Amino acid sequence: MELLIASAIGALTAAGIYLVLRLRTFPVILGTSLLSYAVNVFLFATGRLVVDQPPILRDDVTSYTDPLPQALVLTAIVISFGMTAVVVIIALGAYLSGNDDHVDDQPGLFSDDGDDADSEMGSDYAGGGKTTTTEGSA
Repeated sequence: MELLIASAIGALTAAGIYLVLRLRTFPVILGTSLLSYAVNVFLFATGRLVVDQPPILRDDVTSYTDPLPQALVLTAIVISFGMTAVVVIIALGAYLSGNDDHVDDQPGLFSDDGDDADSEMGSDYAGGGKTTTTEGSA
């Protein structure tokens, strides 16, 4: 059981770190979610994995599981859900305002089409951007 939990924590952490290092916002959000899941499983495992034991000590119970990690994980789930919702809204706003979801603040730098100088957002950074002026404006 401990090997399974340790492997799950390792897989979640590895996948989370891989996704956090991507250059798009959606994989970064998924990566932080996977990292928070890995931390939650780790916190839950710190309470000693015991099967069929109650979390509260009563008169007729001789052994019980620690309820503190369960409370910590429940709190962490609520906090991570709220933070994920906030980050998704911020990323959506950044995408809608800039038409790009890169996290490196240089949109169009790593685009797949190879034509960065003529792209809408990449032209601002490449120096070859098109400017439009209206006649009669000073």
